[in-house]
Amino acid sequence: MAKKIPKERKIDMYKAILELKDLDECCNFFEDVCAVTELRSMEQRFEVAKMLKQDKVYTEIMQKTNASSATISRVNRMLNYGTGCLGEIIDRMPGDEEE
Repeated sequence: MAKKIPKERKIDMYKAILELKDLDECCNFFEDVCAVTELRSMEQRFEVAKMLKQDKVYTEIMQKTNASSATISRVNRMLNYGTGCLGEIIDRMPGDEEE
């Protein structure tokens, strides 16, 4: 069951994301909205989440993503105690080849 979005949160940005037409437009949108460091952090956390879902160990994740153990732990908590959406989205994605 989806959580209600707090009324104080502005949902226009999320509605805009749903309007993105393709991967290029999505990349361009986030490059315009986010600072480079914010984008790299989100990309890193997503990569960490994918590796955790593949049951990779922290040391391997740290080596391949340059993420700190604190970041990996934070992402692990999101996967285990968050809304569940991140894990569901990762599960929906076609399998990636091992890098």
